[in-house]
Amino acid sequence: MKNVLVIYYTQSGQLESIAKNIAKPFLNSDEINLTFHEIQLEKPFPFPWNKESFFDAFPESFLQIPTALKPVPEEILNTKFDLILFHYQVWYLSPSIPINSFLKSDDAKKILNNTPVITISGSRNMWIMAQEKIKVLLRKANANLVGNVALVDRVGNLISVITIVEWMFSGVKKKYLGIFPLPGVSEKDIQESSQFGEIMLDSLQQNNFAQLQPKLVNAGAVKISSYLVTVDKTANKIFNKWSNIIYKNQKNRKQLLKVFNVYLFLAIWLISPIVYILHLITYPLKLKSIKKETQYYQGV
Repeated sequence: MKNVLVIYYTQSGQLESIAKNIAKPFLNSDEINLTFHEIQLEKPFPFPWNKESFFDAFPESFLQIPTALKPVPEEILNTKFDLILFHYQVWYLSPSIPINSFLKSDDAKKILNNTPVITISGSRNMWIMAQEKIKVLLRKANANLVGNVALVDRVGNLISVITIVEWMFSGVKKKYLGIFPLPGVSEKDIQESSQFGEIMLDSLQQNNFAQLQPKLVNAGAVKISSYLVTVDKTANKIFNKWSNIIYKNQKNRKQLLKVFNVYLFLAIWLISPIVYILHLITYPLKLKSIKKETQYYQGV
């Protein structure tokens, strides 16, 4: 028997659905002892969000400042796992506060120590730099990252902004105004994610994760947009300045967050289209570097 742990945090239920679908092949195997652990906060974030709480989470999200979690059950802490499937979502271009808080906890360091880990993210579209931050936290926990799956909302960047915000503020996953596509990772992609679980299970049964990531990539588990990589990197530099300014000026926090709100609106609707046009113009000149970059981010 092999012990497999599925870790996730969810508000809307999307990541829980992803976790359960990817884990289906493990559940169907008589050789696997499967355990689920949902990360829970001492003081949960609201869902649906309201505008004030949504923006108030920005500085701590980006700066990866942890919050208090409910303890992990002793049964999990006392089990040595052969594989961990670690699911996370992205908040403000960083792993969400609950995820950061878990990875920085003593419980996580005990669970993850010297253990193969596969990361699975469910995000709007920008996850590249968040995954780089996850890598750092996993190394600090002495975990062995062996695979990665990145599930995203496949609709266009600006359309997904509208649909995701509506979902986050209403708490209802529906077609906004009856004409926009459903927000989040599509139900089709979630249901079909069990194919990735089959690849993971096969590697575990063979005790060999060396070719796991290439197999996952070939199955479509990680798709890279060079445009979004550029936006992600640029936005990280800008968010770093904003988050530090706001976090270090608590007396003016509310006012600064309002200004950041206006900036974010302008960045999304005015600056990002310009960046996209510039990206298209310069794309032929950057083919070699884009290919190298794509290979790196599709790996682990």
